[in-house]
Amino acid sequence: MHGNDKIIATLNALLAEELTAISEYMVQSEMCDNWGYEALHKAIEKVAVDEMKHAEKLIARILFLEGVPVVSKLNSMTFGKDVKGIIEAQLAAEVAAIATYNAAIAQAAELQDAGSRELLTHILTDEERHLDWLESQRDQIAQMGIENYLTLQTKA
Repeated sequence: MHGNDKIIATLNALLAEELTAISEYMVQSEMCDNWGYEALHKAIEKVAVDEMKHAEKLIARILFLEGVPVVSKLNSMTFGKDVKGIIEAQLAAEVAAIATYNAAIAQAAELQDAGSRELLTHILTDEERHLDWLESQRDQIAQMGIENYLTLQTKA
């Protein structure tokens, strides 16, 4: 089925965001592992896997619409220099992703592409769940202090 060129371009832009997120989350996960924060390493790694699944679904949708998935484009990345910086970078990235997915959902609805709209809505729900988890981490750091928070992150 030949899809609308505008939605294919949007799906490719979202794919670039997901591929960037995978790279960011994997590096940040390994940073936490290197510092001995096993619980945080595993939690961030799980989010990276979610982002991989999003990329896979976007690729499948682009192919279904007879588009060409662009997998060679990454956006600029921010990793953070410490755990607090990692959380802040992830928060900013998820807020931006949610805004982008909302705009893409509106575009898909406008272009009467219910299949893309449904896929994007499902991914948006995952991104909102990621944001909620990150906000919880930020709040825990604020409430208990970074030292106590990091103590809890040393064991899975």
